Amino acid sequence: MTGRARESQVPVPGARLFVREMGAGAPLLVLHGGPDFDHFYLLPEMDGLSSGVRLIYYDQRGRGRSSAGVAPEDVTIDSEVEDLDALRRHFGLEQIALMGHSWGGILAAEYATRHPHRISHLVFLNTAPLSCADRLIFRERRERTEAETLARMRAIAATPEYASGDAQIEADYYRLHYGSTLRRPEHLDKLLRRLRSHFTTEGILKARAIEERLYRQTWVRPEYDLVPMLADSAPLTLVIHGRHDFVPLECSENIASGLHGASLAVFEDCGHFSYMERPADVFEAILSHLSRSRGSS
Repeated sequence: MTGRARESQVPVPGARLFVREMGAGAPLLVLHGGPDFDHFYLLPEMDGLSSGVRLIYYDQRGRGRSSAGVAPEDVTIDSEVEDLDALRRHFGLEQIALMGHSWGGILAAEYATRHPHRISHLVFLNTAPLSCADRLIFRERRERTEAETLARMRAIAATPEYASGDAQIEADYYRLHYGSTLRRPEHLDKLLRRLRSHFTTEGILKARAIEERLYRQTWVRPEYDLVPMLADSAPLTLVIHGRHDFVPLECSENIASGLHGASLAVFEDCGHFSYMERPADVFEAILSHLSRSRGSS
């Protein structure tokens, strides 16, 4: 990694977004998942990319260190896209390379459908499904293969402690949620320590409410499908999938096959957090993709 991180607060209408930059060179905006988390769970592994690019992370509105003064009803998928474009303008970028991890892939795709000429490269890193239909494939497979785990998660979610935002009880929930996709205990322990490092109890509850709002506006709608909307104007696109991701490979294949010229890279011995488990190989694929231009092989 290159240099030291640079942190700032970028004002946008109705909020201040916490931004962290690392490295130098061509910028890559990184969109965290959840959508009830912040970007901290990506660190420090993701900083390994800063040897080749300038990483720009931010906490999405109402989450982590972008939480102050934001109510759940202030956050919509439209405001998420507007915040991202405000960051592009703040940094004086005509075009951006954009990488979304997990649910961040949905935000990346939403932005790309609305501002196709502002995107040079797109990376879906262990992305969430981009359609309601693929979300159902994801949910049905988990119900079929992890029924006992999901029952235990539902039991935790029904407790008063979970409902109150108790961070330790929530960690028990996510230990089950991610246990099948992060098979090495040390990786799972690291992830769980990071998920709520910059959240108060109030912040956890706010983030959950935001998550529910964003879900209702996007992938739970029966007609929701971003792939056809991207197909005609998709930027250079890389879809990265871990063989042990709890999101089925079929969902990533549907994205790659639906976008002209998109590449699909499937990595063995990793799951939904491939940047933790296979960083060197994953970063090599990302940097190679970002070096491509239209018309290159």
